[in-house]
Amino acid sequence: MLIKCPECELQVSDKAVSCPHCGFPFKEDAAIKTSRKRAKGRMRLPNGFGQITKINNAKLNNPYRVRLTVGKDSSGKPIVKSLKPRSYFKTYNEAYEALLEYNKNPYDLDDDITVLELYNRWAPEYFKTLKSKSSERTITSAWKYCSSVYDMRAKDLRARHIKGCMEEGRALIKGDEHTPSAGVKSRIKSLFNLMLDYALEYEIVDKNYARTFDVSDDILEEKEKARRGHLPFSDAEMELLWQNINNIKYIDVVLIQCYSGWRPQELGLILLEDVDLENWTFKGGMKTDAGRDRIVPIHSRIRELVKEKYNEAVSLGSKYLINSYDGKTHRDSKMFTYDKYQQRFKAIKERLGLNPEHRPHDGRMHFITMAKKYNVDEYAIKYMVGHTINDLTERVYTKREISWLKDEIEKIK
Repeated sequence: MLIKCPECELQVSDKAVSCPHCGFPFKEDAAIKTSRKRAKGRMRLPNGFGQITKINNAKLNNPYRVRLTVGKDSSGKPIVKSLKPRSYFKTYNEAYEALLEYNKNPYDLDDDITVLELYNRWAPEYFKTLKSKSSERTITSAWKYCSSVYDMRAKDLRARHIKGCMEEGRALIKGDEHTPSAGVKSRIKSLFNLMLDYALEYEIVDKNYARTFDVSDDILEEKEKARRGHLPFSDAEMELLWQNINNIKYIDVVLIQCYSGWRPQELGLILLEDVDLENWTFKGGMKTDAGRDRIVPIHSRIRELVKEKYNEAVSLGSKYLINSYDGKTHRDSKMFTYDKYQQRFKAIKERLGLNPEHRPHDGRMHFITMAKKYNVDEYAIKYMVGHTINDLTERVYTKREISWLKDEIEKIK
């Protein structure tokens, strides 16, 4: 007599020990009992953790099956589902590792996992590999523009949907609707590249459609145009900044950037312990090997500004030189992130009527421009701003003294 297998729903003999199609066990036969005896040395898995069963079928290359109890039916019987996207494993240890990974971050075992559910599984794992919170923010900010695909099944996602997020995505930021810039479009593409690589690895999707197309020439041209758009401050604008240093908060931070070349993110990460007020240097940096842990002399024009920031940080109990502090109590002290810098820079720009095209990196551009104008040594500029030095002799064999950098930076007026 034939019966239907409850696992794969194919026809099977009622005398079969297990389903010949999928390996589902029907009876506790001698072979299964024997395998359990051999596994007797293993500790019993905790209640609710899941189950690992060895299916003794010569045709199975991966005989260890993982299943989980996901609830109970109306009669109180447990509802058991196979682990997905993969439920059969070659060894017990592989099966146990998969079960352990699932319990660290449980997810819906149905086939119809949505793009949002996929992101919520992938993102925490990917963020563990990143070295800075700013890198994490580039992902989360790009993801905001992808709401149109949140509820789609991940396996239905196609290139046209990803392109739609890049070209027509909308994000509500502080009450205002924004469209993606060229940089954000590229980050959206990178996000889907990585997330669907993960989905492919776990057999959630059959193909990574994000990698079937390249970022368009228009987007690349737009990015290049934006990159070229950094502007140094004019002499008149610099005069305005110096005149209003005591009238508008955070102008001192802009001026520190103009005479040191730090990136906005780097300014907020300079530690007090890396500020030497005796020898007038500070150390910091990020992004590249050449940029990290670089020492920059403190230009004589900003020494008092740096000293004031140092004393302010000490009074706030902060470990960072630059702080976002607008309140009346120490509880209002916050880390000075790129977003904080951007907000304050925009307010300064609008209040002083500076060129509306100015952006937060322009203080760094101003430093490089002035350094070149006053004939600061090319390698001194690269050392101070963290650019890679391609000349082998200069990079490896020439050891520069801090005093040399101090002499070079003081050429800037």
